[in-house]
Amino acid sequence: MTKIYKIAVIDDHPLMRRGIAETLSEVLDFEVIASGGSADDALRSVENDQPDLILLDAMMPGGGIDATRQITSRWSEAKVIVLSIREDLETVKAALKAGARGYVSKGVIAGELIDAVRKVLNGGSYVSPELAARLLTVPESIGGQSLDAAAGPLSEREHDLLRLVGQGLSNLEIATRLGLAENTVKHQLTPLFRKLGVRNRTEAALLAGSRALTALA
Repeated sequence: MTKIYKIAVIDDHPLMRRGIAETLSEVLDFEVIASGGSADDALRSVENDQPDLILLDAMMPGGGIDATRQITSRWSEAKVIVLSIREDLETVKAALKAGARGYVSKGVIAGELIDAVRKVLNGGSYVSPELAARLLTVPESIGGQSLDAAAGPLSEREHDLLRLVGQGLSNLEIATRLGLAENTVKHQLTPLFRKLGVRNRTEAALLAGSRALTALA
């Protein structure tokens, strides 16, 4: 039996909200179960509807970034994608720091939005390619230190783990590729992220795409 993924769409622009909901509803295993236009609506939806994923507008009333922070701190398994017209790096980094697993520009085509949702639902992360490329060109680190310093000397296993995280694979998919148990992958990623100075797998995925790590391949 096909699993149906429950999705909430929170955006204060009715036409945008409706368009996103219609796009996602066309996917057979996606079901939009809730919608709203404010941070309060987002928190209420997560608590009452328990969606598998919630799409949040960064600039909605009450603040999408703050709503993301509250959601991920109160419901650790919650998966959030921030969807915004803003493409400045400070907003992107704030969303990732708040715990978002994805950041997608509102101008994306339907296929990219669906791809982003799918990757995050499967345990991966997603940042629009053009935004990811810009993040990797800034001198400051993604997680608090320079990219070269953050990479540091990695073992072969650490390099493999980070490379697969960078491809957007979930823990289960990584475990299958490496012939490991899923729990083993989870326990190995935690110290790896700490070593790299990143807060979550989204930042790790961005770091995996940097020139420093490419040179190690």
